[in-house]
Amino acid sequence: MLRGRMMAGAAEDSRVLFGVAVRAALEAWPALQIAVENGFGGVHSQEKAEWLGGAVEEYFFRNADLELDEVEDFLGELMTNEFDTVVEDGSLPQVSQQLQTMFHHFQRGDRAALKEVASLITQRKCKVTATALTTARETDEEEDANSAEEMEVAATNDGAATDGVCPQPGPDSQTIKEEEIVEDGWTIVRRRK
Repeated sequence: MLRGRMMAGAAEDSRVLFGVAVRAALEAWPALQIAVENGFGGVHSQEKAEWLGGAVEEYFFRNADLELDEVEDFLGELMTNEFDTVVEDGSLPQVSQQLQTMFHHFQRGDRAALKEVASLITQRKCKVTATALTTARETDEEEDANSAEEMEVAATNDGAATDGVCPQPGPDSQTIKEEEIVEDGWTIVRRRK
């Protein structure tokens, strides 16, 4: 009796880890990020992106022996139907392969591999984001060296665009003072003097 509960608990834990890994892969997918950030899915783009994780997870559970092209077709359809986006940057096969690999880990009950995959995806996403932010700052500094050093950042009224993506701040995070002054939908961020 106790062993049956332990096995059921382990299976549930693996299912939760698979869901976490799926969401990490989708959140790190640039095509989906761009679609959400630009509102390609309408006013509910963020909610659709969150729903997408559950839809993909359920798709795998309902279809145990999926071929890679089936996963690609499913993701491509979701992006087209929900975000009016055709993914042509070559990332669709890569994300599909990641998801399929994660599902194989889930089927084997390999929770350690699922945790590792989710962690690697999250770390890679944070490195790419940090690099992009640093590059944008350096470009801004070169262009605005003698100006008032203002940088305008497009933001939604709830400030979602200014939320940090990575848990660790970048090297220059102490040098920027954010002042949320909303003017016609723009947030102005000024550097400290």
